[in-house]
Amino acid sequence: MKAGDLKKELSLYTNLEKANLLQRFFKTGKGQYGEGDIFLGVMVPNTRKVAKKYINLPLSEVKKLLYSRIHEERLCALLILVEKFGKLNKINPSQMKSQFDGAKEIFSFYIKNAKQINNWDLVDLSAPKIVGEYLLNKKNHPSQIKSQFDGVNILFKFAVSNNFWERRIAILSTFTFIKNGQYKDSLKIAKILLNDKHDLIHKAVGWMLREVGKKSLKDEELFLKKYYKSMPRTMLRYAIEKFPEEKRMKYLKNTF
Repeated sequence: MKAGDLKKELSLYTNLEKANLLQRFFKTGKGQYGEGDIFLGVMVPNTRKVAKKYINLPLSEVKKLLYSRIHEERLCALLILVEKFGKLNKINPSQMKSQFDGAKEIFSFYIKNAKQINNWDLVDLSAPKIVGEYLLNKKNHPSQIKSQFDGVNILFKFAVSNNFWERRIAILSTFTFIKNGQYKDSLKIAKILLNDKHDLIHKAVGWMLREVGKKSLKDEELFLKKYYKSMPRTMLRYAIEKFPEEKRMKYLKNTF
């Protein structure tokens, strides 16, 4: 299997009309967050279909896709990693050591090449399923997983990165923790990102705060009451989106 074969197959789903729409939707103009990104107009279900077919593509070939200027090729590379990781993440006690080693390899590959995960959909569709799942397993099986990246510390490193995609990876990876009832790291990273300047970080942090609220409304509100007056408006709106209207307006009008 070669990256070139995958590229040819993916190109069969090209749709120029959709490509033009996606170029605008993902802000690819000069000075915008997706500047220079090129789209084929391939829809995600078709990209997933190709990714599943090429699940056995070696990481050396996946890397070629990840460094492509074509958005769908990078997405396909990440979906292949998600598929590979998903198989390894189904822990079989008799194969635990080899599975952890394989998962560590994918996780390390992802972290080392994180700057290529450079649009919000690329982050959102991969970070929770690779970084989040790996670090959750590391918490649950600390003696089995040893990595050059010291557990969740990599998320705190990314949270203060100059690269805002790495900052989004940091907060989105904790989605997996939240789903498993572990949200302390989410709140710590949210605090670090309170003064972030980028709208896509505001949205991501607000979204994760909202998810924390689904597990513990009390803990979300303890955080909000401490910081809601100073956090970006978009972050606050996302965080309180599901609140009853009366309570939502109290936050928006600073009347608590």
